[in-house]
Amino acid sequence: MTLPVLDRIRNFGIISHIDAGKTTVSERFLFYTGEIHKMGEVHEGSATMDWMDQEQERGITITATATVCHWKDWWFNLIDTPGHIDFTIEVERSLRALDGALAIFSAVEGVQSQSESVWRQAGRYNVPRICLINKMDRTGADFRAVLEQMRSQLMARPVLMQWPVGEEGNFRGIVDLLRGTALLFGDKPEQPPEEAPVPEELAAEVAEARERLVEVAADYDEEILTAFLEGEPVTTERLVAAIRRGTLAGEIFPVFLGSALRNRGMQPLLDAIGLFLPSPLDRPTATAHPLDRPDESLDITCDPEGPACALAFKVISDEGRKLTYLRLYAGSIEPGTTLLNSRTGEQEKIARLFRMHAHKRERLDRACAGDIVAATGLKNALTGDTLCAVEQPVRLSGLSIPEPVVSIAIEPRRVDDRDRIFPALEKLQWEDPTFRVHENEETGQTILSGMGELHLEVTIRRLTDDFGVQVLTGRPQVVYRETLRGPAEHHETFQREAEGRVQSGEIRLRLSPASRGAGCNIDLPERLDLPEPWRQTLRESLALACQAGVCTGYPLTDLVVEVLEVPVEDGTTETGLRAAAQRGLAMAARQAGILLLEPVMNLEITTPGESTGKVLGSLQQKRGQIEAVDPQGEFELVRARVPLSEMFGFMTELRSATRGRGTFTMEFARYDRAPDDVQARFGLL
Repeated sequence: MTLPVLDRIRNFGIISHIDAGKTTVSERFLFYTGEIHKMGEVHEGSATMDWMDQEQERGITITATATVCHWKDWWFNLIDTPGHIDFTIEVERSLRALDGALAIFSAVEGVQSQSESVWRQAGRYNVPRICLINKMDRTGADFRAVLEQMRSQLMARPVLMQWPVGEEGNFRGIVDLLRGTALLFGDKPEQPPEEAPVPEELAAEVAEARERLVEVAADYDEEILTAFLEGEPVTTERLVAAIRRGTLAGEIFPVFLGSALRNRGMQPLLDAIGLFLPSPLDRPTATAHPLDRPDESLDITCDPEGPACALAFKVISDEGRKLTYLRLYAGSIEPGTTLLNSRTGEQEKIARLFRMHAHKRERLDRACAGDIVAATGLKNALTGDTLCAVEQPVRLSGLSIPEPVVSIAIEPRRVDDRDRIFPALEKLQWEDPTFRVHENEETGQTILSGMGELHLEVTIRRLTDDFGVQVLTGRPQVVYRETLRGPAEHHETFQREAEGRVQSGEIRLRLSPASRGAGCNIDLPERLDLPEPWRQTLRESLALACQAGVCTGYPLTDLVVEVLEVPVEDGTTETGLRAAAQRGLAMAARQAGILLLEPVMNLEITTPGESTGKVLGSLQQKRGQIEAVDPQGEFELVRARVPLSEMFGFMTELRSATRGRGTFTMEFARYDRAPDDVQARFGLL
């Protein structure tokens, strides 16, 4: 395959709340770009991008899926992401590697909880976005309300680029506000849209909407501003350039209209991706840190001739082998290229390169800066690793990985599964940084931790489907956190003879509580005269001690660990220092007193109006804090915060209270103090 021209590449992802239509839009893109000749449907389990058995059975996207398509003279690297909060890491790592995003909102439900989450994720990586208000054909569709929600809930500046022709079930086309012409769509997907004059009954509204569009464009082009003030016409090309400028700056968000299920508005949306989303050359240079000077920054320019630099943003186990998805920021790679893994310090050689089309592969001879490809042979690579030229060892900034909040105990169902379960779990951990495995030292049980019940359910099903391992499971459990009740200072001395040598170490440290969400902060002042390897050992040992917890086995968080003194004597050893640090932190934390924190979730419930009272009563019994109740036609949207421990089995309760019509979504909000009965259960009162 020929290599794409850099300024024609668009690396973008599709993001939204669950069921807003991401995969349906992806399927239309593949059809209209000629990559497939028959459209699959999510509800039929035949969508190209939902290739996993569980995705087809459940009708949801579980894993981010990459593909390539071509529209006019643009080259699209497209990633379809999940909408369910349990699979948020798939969105996070995709956005880290992409240049732009298409955010989809339902014209009926508008901005929902996961819409806000993925919007924030895109903002964290400064990813420019265009938007689609989908499902314009549905009863209750209201694009004006969605625009207002974008302003109020997302704090965004949406710019309407189209006006609908027809409403709800009569939605049959759009008016292009840039060009002032209508596009009408037929009933058959293969029919090209028909260009037509603006319907007379829409002329006044269209003129007003176009004026607002020109007014926004004037913020990014002084000549447009002059023409606007003088009432002079502005060329379409000039408007496109101005809107593109504002979009790439992340200041405005062009909004388009359509109905993916009825194949309306998809071709103009493909045009918009090419016109308004960035190429790799439009994005700021990637920032890296030299391994030997981690405090310094180095700009990585998107230059195919420069030293290679790539981010491993996704790792999967495919037919028993590790397949690593790479975003190439600089240089070129090919089979046989040796790269340095900046995390491990080891060199790894690429065996084969592929362009991915969902789960199908296309062999490549070479890949260049700006591209997204997959590689085999990188045996030690994990999500977030930097793979760079040996002669320029650097590390790119990694990913923001959320902590798991739900755990479940498992054990092999059959004796012959015992030897296979841990290699299978290890491969699943390669793929998913939010999936954790550890052994309960008291019970010997294997504990799986993840982002929610569905996340763990899908993972356990994969043990059977992908690895042939069957397990018995316990009930889901909450992942608590420990924190400090107050400050404490401790002086620890360690001395023990091992293997014919005395291991000794000494440390004095102070622990102080920090604000919620602060994590574990380790302060190793420069005044401590320690060799760099010992300094690193201390930092790692204290971090491990926090991760192990003190009284309950749950991680210790929201504290500052200040190392006050590390006396170094003739007999001081690195091993002794490590032991003194870990034991000293535990002793200091016990002196300070341990407080248990529980995860609290943001909850959004859609319920029929007549059932709202029952739902609110149920939430109050669960220690829930009601934040808002907003009308949505015959339904009401309830926003609340509820401890996760109260939410197991809630779907059954909600179905009963709403006669099967209620739905809910939730996402992690924060950790708060657990109630006294929970503290007492763990012996902390």
